[in-house]
Amino acid sequence: MAMSSTAGEAPAWRRSSRCATSECIEVARERDTVLVRDSKSPETPALRYTPEEFRAFAEGIKAGDFDDLI
Repeated sequence: MAMSSTAGEAPAWRRSSRCATSECIEVARERDTVLVRDSKSPETPALRYTPEEFRAFAEGIKAGDFDDLI
């Protein structure tokens, strides 16, 4: 993730290009943290992960580890 916010700057939230509705998760980078939030409720606190945690999750998605959930 190349985009990152600095102190006092709002995070640059992104959605998947496959999001056809406004009901998706959004991710952003804030210094050394990856933020995840629900696009339907952007005012609620975001979940925070280290880049390593988020990378492991993304790799699990790519590997099909969560296919049984959908």
